[in-house]
Amino acid sequence: MDKKDKLLTIGQFAALHGINKKTLMWYDEIGLFHPAVIDPGNGYRYYNYHQSSVLETILLLRELNVSTDEIRIFMQNRSADSMEQLLKEKIRDLDHEIAHLKAVRKTLACHCQNMQTLRTMDLSEISIITKEEHCLITVDIDKDTPFDKLVEMITDETKKYQLRRLHDASYGIMIAADSLLHGNFKDYSRLFIEVPFPIKKKGLHIQPAGKYIRAFYQESPENAIACYQKIFRFARENGITLSGFSYEIILNENVIDHAEDAIVQIEIPIRAHIEN
Repeated sequence: MDKKDKLLTIGQFAALHGINKKTLMWYDEIGLFHPAVIDPGNGYRYYNYHQSSVLETILLLRELNVSTDEIRIFMQNRSADSMEQLLKEKIRDLDHEIAHLKAVRKTLACHCQNMQTLRTMDLSEISIITKEEHCLITVDIDKDTPFDKLVEMITDETKKYQLRRLHDASYGIMIAADSLLHGNFKDYSRLFIEVPFPIKKKGLHIQPAGKYIRAFYQESPENAIACYQKIFRFARENGITLSGFSYEIILNENVIDHAEDAIVQIEIPIRAHIEN
């Protein structure tokens, strides 16, 4: 007997496609996918081999989160053109989801690194590290910018660059190295959000690749000033010239309840490092 004419029980057909019999019964009840034969005597459902490709199409679309109503409409008007259009739409959706998952993974890896740093760090230590280039979304601020305005600006920027949530990325605050060198320790000029996925858009701030001075302090204005003064001494003693901006982030924001328990990481680019 030709395999296309051979009938399979509902159990056999379900097993062939790795699904539950109840799924086939439900598809039949809602008019999405009917058995080839229903025994009039006992009501048993039977399927033929030719229906496999039809069911696999339905299962593929369900896996792509296409609703049963959409699938029913599609199956009633199947053609190469409609199939191609539907698959192109789903490929675009998948590409967006993959990009989002990669961004989430990068953000999680960053948080994980922050936790490792917290467990091993020495607040009194100053080190020189090497960083890769990063693209940052920035929002200009000054000491008179109202808090609600800051929130509004950050919200607008996250939407503009298709960040689903603020916590899909790392974020912090910037202060120009020249301001710090002139003793203006409160002259913060920008908020920044690190873009966790490749992007080519005008208006982004490029945090340059290269060597950076890194230091830490526990949140308070006095500790911040003391930390920067310590950084300047270290730079003078080691023939280091600071440049660009200081980038501050809170390492432990996810694991504290009180702002005064925050541990702030400072990173400042080095323009030149003269070996002794």
